[in-house]
Amino acid sequence: MEYNQTTISEFILQGFTDVLALRLVLFTVLFFSYLLTITGNAAIITISHIDRRLHTPMYFFLWNFSLLEIGFTTAIVPQTLTQLATGNKNISYSGCMLQSFLYFQLGTSEFFLLAIMSFDRYVAICNPLHYPTIMNNRICTLLILFSWLGSFLLIIGPSLLFLQVPMCGSNILNHFFCDNAPLIKILCGDTQLLRFLGFVTAVFSVLGSLSITVVSYVNIIKSVLRIPSASGRQKTFSTCASHFIVVSITYGSCIFLYIKPTQNSKLELSKMVAILNTMVSPLLNPFIYCLRNKQVQEAWRDALVRFTAMVKGTGNP
Repeated sequence: MEYNQTTISEFILQGFTDVLALRLVLFTVLFFSYLLTITGNAAIITISHIDRRLHTPMYFFLWNFSLLEIGFTTAIVPQTLTQLATGNKNISYSGCMLQSFLYFQLGTSEFFLLAIMSFDRYVAICNPLHYPTIMNNRICTLLILFSWLGSFLLIIGPSLLFLQVPMCGSNILNHFFCDNAPLIKILCGDTQLLRFLGFVTAVFSVLGSLSITVVSYVNIIKSVLRIPSASGRQKTFSTCASHFIVVSITYGSCIFLYIKPTQNSKLELSKMVAILNTMVSPLLNPFIYCLRNKQVQEAWRDALVRFTAMVKGTGNP
C-alpha cells in the first residue's frame, strides 16, 4: 500500500484556546507556577550542598530529583508560555523531536529515582544498622547514574524507530506540547511495532518502578507498625507520607496518560492531566518533600543567620 508521504519542517500545536483573555490567564498562572517550581527546586539543590547535615543519601537523591524536575518542566513550559503570550503555535520539527525525547527521558529518570528513593527509605527504616554500609557513597552514585543512563537507553530505541517512520498526515497536533499520542497519529503505514514498544517502555518504567516502590512501602508500613511508641510511629509515617504523595500524583497521572487500555478518552481531559504531570507535581515537590521538613527548615535558618552575619560584617567600617 502506497502513502502520500510529506516532508514536515514544523508542527502546529493547537494548545488550549484561541481566546486572548483565557490565554493571558493561563499564561499568568503557568508563569508564576513555573517560577515557583524553578525557585523551590533550586533552593533544595542549594541547601543540600551548603549544609553538611544534609549530606546524606536521602538528600543526595532529593537534590538530584529536584534537578530532574527543573529539566522536566523546562522541556515543556517555556515553549507553552511563548505560545500563550504570542499566539504563535509553530514549533520546528527538530524542536518537537527534542522536546518529546527530553519529556520521556527525564520523566523515566524520575520514575527510576522515585523507586530508588523508596528503597532508600526502606533500608533506613527496616535495616537502620546496615544503612551506612548498604547506602554508601559509591552505591548512591551508581544508582543515580543508573536512573539517568537507564532511562536514556530505554527511550532512545523507540525514539530512533519513530524517526525512521515517514509522516503523511497533517502537521497539526492537538496538544500543547509534542506528546507521543498526537505524533503517532500522523505517521504512515503500520505503527503497531512503535505503539507496542511505547507501551512496553511505559509498563517497564512506570509499573516496574512502581512495583519496587509498593514493595518497599509495604515493608516500611509493617516495620513502622511494630514501633512501640505512638510518637515514633507518627514521626516515621510523616517522613514517608511526603514521598507517598509525590508518588501518587506522578504515577497516577502517567498511568492515565500512557497505560490506559484505550486511546478514546477526551483530549481536553488528557491535556489537563498532562498539566498535572508536567507542572503541578514539580511545583509541589519542594514543599511536600523538603520545605516542610524540620531538618531542612533548620538548615535554612542557619544559612540565613550566617548570611545576615556576613552582610553585617561586610557593612562594618
